[in-house]
Amino acid sequence: MEIREVFARNLRRCRHAKGLSQEALAHDAEVDRTYVSALERGVYAATIDMVGKLADVLGVEPDELLRRASRPIRGKR
Repeated sequence: MEIREVFARNLRRCRHAKGLSQEALAHDAEVDRTYVSALERGVYAATIDMVGKLADVLGVEPDELLRRASRPIRGKR
């Protein structure tokens, strides 16, 4: 999975966990709602500054928006 897709999934997950609509997140981050929608669909790639701003609004560390899902290491249990 590409990092843009990882970011899109994590952004949507964190937004839902916070109980925010795309519009509310966009308002708090001072961006357009269509931009948030495009980020969540992987249409646009966010700048590092925007990752930080969205993380602040969502109350998470920026790395949480970029973290890939953990996968077991092959050959180890």
